[in-house]
Amino acid sequence: MATVNPIAASENASSVQVQKPHVRAGQTVIELIGNTPLLRLSRIGGEFPNVEFCAKAEWFNPGGSVKDRPALSMIQAGLASSALRPGKTLIDATSGNTGIAYAMIGAALGYPVKLCLPDSASHERKSILGALGAELVITSGDEGTDGAIRRVHEIVAADPEKYFYPDQYSNPANWQAHYRTTAEEIWAQTGGSLTHFVAALGTSGTFVGTARRLKELNPSIRCISLQPDAAFHGLEGWKHMQTAIRPSIYDDTLADGNLEVGTEEAYRLVKRIAREEGLLVSPSAAAALLGCFQVAKRLGRDERAVIVTIFADSASKYLTERFWDEE
Repeated sequence: MATVNPIAASENASSVQVQKPHVRAGQTVIELIGNTPLLRLSRIGGEFPNVEFCAKAEWFNPGGSVKDRPALSMIQAGLASSALRPGKTLIDATSGNTGIAYAMIGAALGYPVKLCLPDSASHERKSILGALGAELVITSGDEGTDGAIRRVHEIVAADPEKYFYPDQYSNPANWQAHYRTTAEEIWAQTGGSLTHFVAALGTSGTFVGTARRLKELNPSIRCISLQPDAAFHGLEGWKHMQTAIRPSIYDDTLADGNLEVGTEEAYRLVKRIAREEGLLVSPSAAAALLGCFQVAKRLGRDERAVIVTIFADSASKYLTERFWDEE
């Protein structure tokens, strides 16, 4: 075996230019939106042995909620049409999550954001919006998002050239985001095996876009919409359609059924989900699961089902709420 002179080898190596491995650039915060996991609940809901309950964990979006999807879609539509351009301020009404998404994306793209927000929005939501640099206009908590919508209209009417107003309650780019992404992800993640889709109505974009596409993929999928059971409720982001300003993107012909959910029952389920599944979810996520349980109760005794819902966000914005300490 030939011997190797280590000094010569070292000298030869130093004369060779080593090519550095190609490093793939990381993703921007905007590129992280979507492709969230689909969770299968393994313990809770065990009283329905023929039903598999699954939920999209939307807090995996960088802004922490399902609203990242429509916020990005509406901003992209605004940029494409030049309705959003340098010098404009993005303004909208929000219960919090869409506002956080606007503020996050606005900061990433260099656009100022101004939001009308009900005082009833959680303390955590307000803190996050402030941290992201959004300007907040606080409206009456008793009027909910309807009061915030009315205030936005007043501000925009006074200086229309200053603002880009995407209007999440009327903008088709809202539901189109879920048509293109949420529905397709659910279909792929379940291998097309889902039998029911259950989701809440707020702007209605999540339900309308997802249900519309899922029914195209398989018309036999049952799509059930959810609402709070009273005009005054504690489910942030949800609308009681009978008494609220009706979003123009809402299409009530898509639902195969509409169910009502109570706030206090949702609060109790939040704690059960934490302690039985190890998941810290929001009251609205728990309320969505309550809707799934209502659907399961109406199934035939031996009917098998795969029920998919949306867990819009985690408990991170609700940890100071009273219900955690209540029995």
